[in-house]
Amino acid sequence: MTGGLDGRVVLVTGGGAGIGRALCLACADAGAHVVVSSPGDNGLDTTALVTARGGSALFVRTDVTVAADVEAAVDGAVQSFGCLDAVVHNATSRLSSVAEPIDDIGDDAWSDHLAVSLRGAYHCARAAQPQLRARGGSFLLMTSPAALEGSVALPAYGAVKGALRGLAKSLAVEWGPLGITVNCLSPLAQTPALDNAYRENPALEPRLRQVVPLGRVGDPERDIAPVVVFLLGAGARYITGQTIVVDGGRFTGL
Repeated sequence: MTGGLDGRVVLVTGGGAGIGRALCLACADAGAHVVVSSPGDNGLDTTALVTARGGSALFVRTDVTVAADVEAAVDGAVQSFGCLDAVVHNATSRLSSVAEPIDDIGDDAWSDHLAVSLRGAYHCARAAQPQLRARGGSFLLMTSPAALEGSVALPAYGAVKGALRGLAKSLAVEWGPLGITVNCLSPLAQTPALDNAYRENPALEPRLRQVVPLGRVGDPERDIAPVVVFLLGAGARYITGQTIVVDGGRFTGL
C-alpha cells in the first residue's frame, strides 16, 4: 500500500495502541500525515514509532467525549498539515473487553460505552465535516463482530458498535452529495483486549482458530490496516454506506 495516501492527512482516534496504532503506522507508511488522537501518553509512543519509520505524525491529546478536544484535534491537523482528508473513529471505552451481562452493567459503564463510541463519533462528524467536504474526504467508523452477531458477554459494546453502523449509513446518505464517503469496518484482529480474553478463557483461542476459515485471527497491521488504507484512498471513491468485514471468512453469510 506504499504511496496510496501520498500527501493526505488522516486523523485516527484511539491511535495510542492496538488496532488504532496499526492504522496510524500503515497510513503513514502509505504516505499520509497522521494525527494520532489519544487520551493517554501512548499516543506519544505511536507518534514516535511513525517518525522512526520515516513517517509524518502529530500527537493531539484527545478525549473524544469532549467536543472541544475533538475540535482541537481537527484544528491541529489543519494548522500542521494544511487540511484534513480522512477521519477514522477507532476509540472505544476502556471497558470494552470487560465481560458483563446486561444484569451486571452499571449505569456508569453503560454511559461510558455510549460516550466514547457514539458521542465520540458525533463529535468527530461535526468537527470534521467542513474539512472533509472541502477535500472530498472519507469518514470511517470501526465497528465489531459483536455488532454483527451480538455478544452474550459484551452487550453494551455490541449495542454501541451496532449503532455506529446505523450512523454510518445515515451519514453516507446525508454526505454523499457533499462528496464525502462514510463506511464501517468490522475487524477480527489480535489486540490487547483479545489477549486478555484468551487469558480469562483459554478455550477461546483454539475455538476462534477453528471457526475462521483462514485458520487464524488477523494481525492489525498486516491484515486490517491495508483495507483501511484502501478505503481512505482514491480507489474506494465509489464505496459508501457499507460495512466492510475483514475477518478471515468468519462470517460468510453477511
